[in-house]
Amino acid sequence: MSRAAAALGPLPALLLLLLPARTALLAGACSCAPAHPQHLICDAALVIRAKISSEKVVPASDNPLDTHKMIRYEIKQIKMFKGFEKVKDVQYVYTPFDSSLCGVKLEANNKKQYLLTGQILNDGKVYIHLCNYIEPWDDLSLSQKKSLNQRYQMGCGCKITTCYMVPCSITAPNECLWTDWLIERKLYGHQAKHYACIKRSDGTCSWYRGGPPPEKDFIDISEP
Repeated sequence: MSRAAAALGPLPALLLLLLPARTALLAGACSCAPAHPQHLICDAALVIRAKISSEKVVPASDNPLDTHKMIRYEIKQIKMFKGFEKVKDVQYVYTPFDSSLCGVKLEANNKKQYLLTGQILNDGKVYIHLCNYIEPWDDLSLSQKKSLNQRYQMGCGCKITTCYMVPCSITAPNECLWTDWLIERKLYGHQAKHYACIKRSDGTCSWYRGGPPPEKDFIDISEP
């Protein structure tokens, strides 16, 4: 799913409150700041694996003056990785109708499986948007799938910093450098797909590789 910037019109007040800090509202645009998958998993209130059964356009609110629409996706939940304390089984997820409002377009054919992350409203509704980590399940690496169970959450106290150019080094012991852009000129490269930033018993954080090794060797740019 593309996380490129999309034009953003006026949002209902409710949705503005829901957008996390990494969604920048600049000059009428919705822009998602780069974030490692682990960071997005840690930020999400809900993480599930699901199929999309159907979709329906519904009003964004009960206010008759609000002309905004939402897409209500009916889903079949396969597995929940996060959010047990708030919901047990998710039947619907909601997203803005327009991609210009950070809406997410999913294939509602009851076949394709997705990893869905999002927020849970006070009324129990699940809200997803462009800046959440939403990917076809088959596009995830084996290491990413295994990390969903516990590994990513073991590193939620760590800070993952994107490294764009050298010199690039950590500034705190609980920090991991994300170097996919520096090495591959793309954000979701081998490091994003095969590594998790895990906190050690001494409080420091470091990259941990799970599953089969990637095709390329990861370069720790902080080492000499």
